[in-house]
Amino acid sequence: MITFLLNNELIKTNLPSGIVLLDFIRKNQRLTGTKEGCREGDCGACTVLVGELINDEVKYKTVNSCLYPLGDAHLKHIVTIEGLNLEKPNYLQEKFVELGGTQCGFCTPGFVVSSMGYFLIRNDYKLEDAVQFIAGNICRCTGYAGIKRSLADTINYLSTSIKSTNGTGKIKLEELIRIKFIPEYFTTIPERLKELHQQEEKTIATDSKIFVSGGTDLYVQKWEDLIDKNVNLISGKNEFKGIERIGDDIVIGGSTTISELEESDLIHSILPELRDFLKLFGSKQIRNRATVAGNIVNASPIGDLTNILLALNATVHLVNGKEKRKIQLRKFFLAYKQLDKSEDELIQSISFKIPAKNYLFNFEKISRRTYLDIASVNSTFFGFVENGIFKQISIAAGGVAPIPLYLKETSSFLTNQEIKIETIERAIEIALNEISPISDARGSAEYKKLLLRQLLLAHFDKFFPDLITKEVALREEGLI
Repeated sequence: MITFLLNNELIKTNLPSGIVLLDFIRKNQRLTGTKEGCREGDCGACTVLVGELINDEVKYKTVNSCLYPLGDAHLKHIVTIEGLNLEKPNYLQEKFVELGGTQCGFCTPGFVVSSMGYFLIRNDYKLEDAVQFIAGNICRCTGYAGIKRSLADTINYLSTSIKSTNGTGKIKLEELIRIKFIPEYFTTIPERLKELHQQEEKTIATDSKIFVSGGTDLYVQKWEDLIDKNVNLISGKNEFKGIERIGDDIVIGGSTTISELEESDLIHSILPELRDFLKLFGSKQIRNRATVAGNIVNASPIGDLTNILLALNATVHLVNGKEKRKIQLRKFFLAYKQLDKSEDELIQSISFKIPAKNYLFNFEKISRRTYLDIASVNSTFFGFVENGIFKQISIAAGGVAPIPLYLKETSSFLTNQEIKIETIERAIEIALNEISPISDARGSAEYKKLLLRQLLLAHFDKFFPDLITKEVALREEGLI
């Protein structure tokens, strides 16, 4: 039985675990404040808060309920717009009305829930961070200026109204209740979730062969095959979670989310650049659900994280019952959407070697929108330089072949070559001969070749700006 708290109410249901939370909220519970918009995780109208008990404290995150399987709500606190309401609008809601943050109103519940999530989760409020946090919510009416004004005004209000919390979530919660920003019942949630954890099974037993982790792609592509089924939910299973250092390797559980990667102190200490790269990976709601293994097994030629892991020469660790094996990610993709993996195998974890210091690492992506969009072409560069010579170079490219592509010939050529314009030009020439793009909705084959050339130049421009500037000047003068 699926058991959870929905706002201030205990829910127990035997409905199939594959039903999406949005349908349960609207159709079964008649809580229609949560809106159905795109049903693909793009618009944010269906945003809810999910609270999970971690070390005796409830940690909240925002998710798209249209892509969230009901079974994953088990032993959690789900908060809809109705669960945030007080006897009268709170300060944020008032400002949305007063400062032009709402017009037709369809998207407003999603914006309010996402914004409330920001104020619940973060401690140091900044307008730029708040805007990024709610970037997964789309409004067709306001032009966003009124929404930004509402956020800015609320940040000023909370910054002067909340007393020091000393970084304690419980004290902060009490402060938000004291100033009538959230309902009082929030203080009861930790104890109620503890009781559920003591009374209920930790996971929902099933022998289903349909495995779902984050669901951010599956519920877009195959939702009709899932919504009336019991599915095997692996996102909460400990053997697929976690980020740890084992010897000289970083090991990432297959069900680790993009947000968990983004927020990991361990990852940040080793690859600090990755945090900014991952902000290009969908909205906050999507990053809170999308998983490392999901990005890989989806086998999209333009998968962002897969592209990065190819350049890091990652290893995929597969499990099937008691049987385990591992394979290089570079050998995992056989053809379009075909993997060196049996149907019964799951990705338990992904690992890569901790790089030596003074590495070169960059990720570039071209899409119609900088954020919240899939790439037309993407590329990752990883390697080292020693005494003016390229060393151990690894370059990956996406959107230019049937599979996420490791540019083997280009990487091999660059390694041990002198850093100069001629080397870079030759490397780009090799790369363009190594790819096989097709024309599709994201551009013609020739256009994608041009994009990859520009992305490769962007890598070199980041590391050797004087060299690339010189090349551009010489080209403009017709000297090369």
